[in-house]
Amino acid sequence: MNSIAVFCGSSIGASDAYREGAIQLGKELAKRQITLIYGGASVGIMATVADTVLQEGGKVIGVIPTLLEEREIAHQQLTELIVVNTMHERKSKMMELADGFIALPGGPGTLEEFFEVFTWNQIGLIQKPCAIFNIEQYFDLLISFFDHMQQEQFLKAQFREALIVDADAVTLLDKCQSFVPPAIKTYELSK
Repeated sequence: MNSIAVFCGSSIGASDAYREGAIQLGKELAKRQITLIYGGASVGIMATVADTVLQEGGKVIGVIPTLLEEREIAHQQLTELIVVNTMHERKSKMMELADGFIALPGGPGTLEEFFEVFTWNQIGLIQKPCAIFNIEQYFDLLISFFDHMQQEQFLKAQFREALIVDADAVTLLDKCQSFVPPAIKTYELSK
């Protein structure tokens, strides 16, 4: 695993634990020489992860759309900053560059990005680890909802089991690096 994309907030959040978790993840990425792929901003949890990776001597590639370049204040100290035209291009580029994906605390944009890569794994467009860094139990309700989706038969067991969840950055990255994609069944179209 050479690179991991993180989806997370452009805000710092209400708890210092979110910032501390982002620092923990950034240090571990740099230690393992895993390039960070992220949204390119110099604010919020996004900046905390990026700044930590850079301070620890790691590589960081930011991908930011022109729409957010000024609003989220594009980070100018990255290894590489890629400016794209649209949010769709941002996600596409991040998916192309990353060998895996981790969601940290964030809002609707974070969830939207994460759900897209998780869905793409289900249908076989990608086969890369999708993980939730459950800092301070931030994602507990979402994890319960994944369980509910499986119970109600809207999410197959192999995809629920493939979802990586942990509250420790070291363990989370260990699980990402040992990820084995679930088998995807192909269905014949009826004629």
